[in-house]
Amino acid sequence: MAHKKGSGSTRNGRDSQSKRLGVKKYGGEYVLSGSILIRQRGTTFKPGTNVGVGKDYTLFALKSGTVSFQGNKKAGKKIHIIS
Repeated sequence: MAHKKGSGSTRNGRDSQSKRLGVKKYGGEYVLSGSILIRQRGTTFKPGTNVGVGKDYTLFALKSGTVSFQGNKKAGKKIHIIS
């Protein structure tokens, strides 16, 4: 009899599905009202003028217009819609 088990399935090989986070509309792009601008975990980007926040911190356009980014890491990154 063999003293070693035959090679069975490994305990690796699982991963969660990617959540497709990140910037969806970039600066200078024209967006319609309700368009998703950023999907994020927590408030990496904060809402500016004409931008709303969903319960999962998604930023979306409240009015149609052009996307504009402002600020830096220290001051806080904001996103605005200029109509």
